Amino acid sequence: MKIGVISDTHIPKAALDLPEEIYAVFKNVDLILHAGDLVELQVVDNLKTMAPVRAVHGNMDFGQVRNVLPKKDIIEIGEFRIGLIHGYGTPKNIIGCLKEEFDKNINAIVFGHTHIPCNEKIDKTLFFNPGSPTDRVFAAYNSYGIIDVNTDISGRIIKMK
Repeated sequence: MKIGVISDTHIPKAALDLPEEIYAVFKNVDLILHAGDLVELQVVDNLKTMAPVRAVHGNMDFGQVRNVLPKKDIIEIGEFRIGLIHGYGTPKNIIGCLKEEFDKNINAIVFGHTHIPCNEKIDKTLFFNPGSPTDRVFAAYNSYGIIDVNTDISGRIIKMK
């Protein structure tokens, strides 16, 4: 299974719409995960035109977004469990905070918040932050991610062109 991963889109503040590259790549995925800070629910509707979507709200999501989307979610794909959460706190301590949010039977934790891409396995758990495709406030480049789930779970960060 191929999963498109996106976070911190901040639409319409950081951009009016998702970049065309996202539309081109995500039309070929089986599932899309959005790790929060959408700002507008229209982002979920736009992503749903390409594949099924699971999304959580972030710290910059208010009103309808916060009312409709959960704070965290668990996606089960075969024998794998992926925790989806926006995240909170400083970049330095975020992985420690995220470990506390899910039980030990999680194979991957997908998060956002920092805008800084992360693709790191720690104690058999993949910690995956796709960065932001629209806002480079804390990162050197815009990015998104792909997670592949087969006999293992692995991620790739894609730098935007």
